[in-house]
Amino acid sequence: MTARVLIIAGSDSGGGAGIQADIKTVIALGGYAMTAVTAITVQNTLGVSAVHDIPLDIVAGQITAVLDDIGADVIKTGMLSSAAIVETVAATLQGNKIPRVVDPVMRAKGGHALLADDAAAALKRHLIPGAALITPNLPEAEALTGRTIATISDMNAAIPDLLQLGAQAVLLKGGHLTGERLVDMLITPKDVMRFEDERIDTTSTHGTGCTLASAIATGLAQGLSLREAVSRARAYVREAMRTAPKIGKGHGPLNHGHTVTTFRPT
Repeated sequence: MTARVLIIAGSDSGGGAGIQADIKTVIALGGYAMTAVTAITVQNTLGVSAVHDIPLDIVAGQITAVLDDIGADVIKTGMLSSAAIVETVAATLQGNKIPRVVDPVMRAKGGHALLADDAAAALKRHLIPGAALITPNLPEAEALTGRTIATISDMNAAIPDLLQLGAQAVLLKGGHLTGERLVDMLITPKDVMRFEDERIDTTSTHGTGCTLASAIATGLAQGLSLREAVSRARAYVREAMRTAPKIGKGHGPLNHGHTVTTFRPT
């Protein structure tokens, strides 16, 4: 059966992040992508210049329409922008047993806020508890825990507070660390798994968080273990960065299609 991933997130007009990146990722890894759009951003590789939130009834309606007909094996959330949207998504999913991968998107790569201040509290209260996985980067983890997380020692010290948020697992992403080595930590109540790689020197980093979370969601939907899904997703993102097309004048998009064989009509 095709792995079905419902993505609840914002749209990126530049195509590098948000639902555009999510859809590309799910398809590239062999899944079937569906979306509930929460916001439309005016965006390119240089940054976000405007955000338009989708009406709450339309956000809820998209989720309900998809789940009532097609269903989903995993739900991935990204940009939710406001407390009202977070609460609407949570209410629409209430009682739903489908595993959730929650990417707590707070800022765009260029620094534009994508989550209102009061929405972070709503996220902690309504969507993170019970999630199969949350995927914060260091600034997002700081906002969720109230801690300063700037070193690997800080990452280790934050583990109890991250687990206390109530998700079944946390992927703490260390991309904001300084140095030549990149360290991510997959944290569960039972153990901590550390992933370490050489940092890729590139400006093509737009949408890495969205892409990673959707790649993990696809793996889980396909029946991979959490460890396998994270490992494959990280490898997919690294190759997408390494082979990025060098498009745009700012933080460029990834090569989401590197897994896809070029179609040549006969």
